[in-house]
Amino acid sequence: QVQLVDSGGGLVQAGGSLRLSCAASGRTFSSYAMGWFRQAPGKEREFVAAISRSGASTYYADSVKGRFTISRDNAKNTVYLQMNSLKPEDTAVYYCAAKRTITGVVYTTGYDYWGQGTQVTVSS
Repeated sequence: QVQLVDSGGGLVQAGGSLRLSCAASGRTFSSYAMGWFRQAPGKEREFVAAISRSGASTYYADSVKGRFTISRDNAKNTVYLQMNSLKPEDTAVYYCAAKRTITGVVYTTGYDYWGQGTQVTVSS
């Protein structure tokens, strides 16, 4: 069993930055690939970024490529999402999730555990 706690959201002006964190419980954090998803009001949850178990491989949605960076610290059981050059369309609730394999990381299905979400609001 893995519990995920998302944090770091807030209100920021367009062009600003935020860093989200996702802290995992348990001793098997390094056994999971990790992903970040987001869901805006009235929209489906969408893929943002993912990282392999070792951190050697990363994946990004086209909409955030070059602006967001996913990273992990397995010693701290934490995954991060550094978000720069934020835009109003990045406004959403952001969720981290854990998956046993790296295959299919862009899809919401197949993730074993989810965080509770953290709100990110970008004002214009």
